[in-house]
Amino acid sequence: MSCPHHPAGGTGAGERIVQEEGAQLDFSRDMSYGDYLHLDAVLSAQHPLSPDHNEMLFIVQHQTSELWMKLMLHELGAAVRAVAADELAPAFKMLARVSKIMEQLVHAWDVLATMTPPEYSAIRPYLSNSSGFQSWQYRCIEFMLGNKNAAMLKPHAHRPDLLARVEAAWRAPSLYDEALRLLARRGLSVPASHLERDWTQPYPASDAVEQAWLEVYRHPQQHWDLYQLGEELTDLEDAFRLWRFRHVTTVERVIGFKRGTGGTSGVGYLRKMLDTVLFPEIWKLRTDL
Repeated sequence: MSCPHHPAGGTGAGERIVQEEGAQLDFSRDMSYGDYLHLDAVLSAQHPLSPDHNEMLFIVQHQTSELWMKLMLHELGAAVRAVAADELAPAFKMLARVSKIMEQLVHAWDVLATMTPPEYSAIRPYLSNSSGFQSWQYRCIEFMLGNKNAAMLKPHAHRPDLLARVEAAWRAPSLYDEALRLLARRGLSVPASHLERDWTQPYPASDAVEQAWLEVYRHPQQHWDLYQLGEELTDLEDAFRLWRFRHVTTVERVIGFKRGTGGTSGVGYLRKMLDTVLFPEIWKLRTDL
């Protein structure tokens, strides 16, 4: 039986174009797109537990966010090493990419926000105590950006392999710590207390550190790459704040002020996190400049 748009035995325009382009069509012996990306594994990793149609959205949104976070960790780790090695040109590229990744994570909430309260309520019992609060990749990102908190190691204690990775990020100097060490290597006056300290502790803001950044921002031509580093850090925290805000509003839209599945107060906890400032002196100098 012939297709109504194809004469019997004929070749459609699309097929002719493919043939003319010389596109490879036989992958019985060569690696295909799906092979390279291991799509069988990726696309078979969605296992809804409820009979509800909307659980697939919930799973895919969180899995894709974790993939973006994997790339963010890849870029952040390389950026920290580059700053520590005084290789700022590649660090700028990596940090700009991290900010763009964060934009993707911000827009991911737009998709999840299409889930209405009744739809979420249908799947919530099947989530048990699982929560994004327990994401080890997110915790590594927070630690690498300087938001250190020893209590956040505990959700990973049952997985020694993951605990080791999160703890390594907790113990290491953050991106901002390495930025301050760089300022000191360039001859700017950064207090010794901020160059060698217990990296597991939250970052303590310092007037002396702000003065070092003010020197950079008052004389950008003399410190151009440090000035650019300051703006890359500003872009990154700006994007991170947007991600946090969008998270809060999406959660409130979907579940209101119910407690989170992970045991936190939900929206109340997320609102408190909005007050966290990662690079305080870079923001304060804008008032004092």
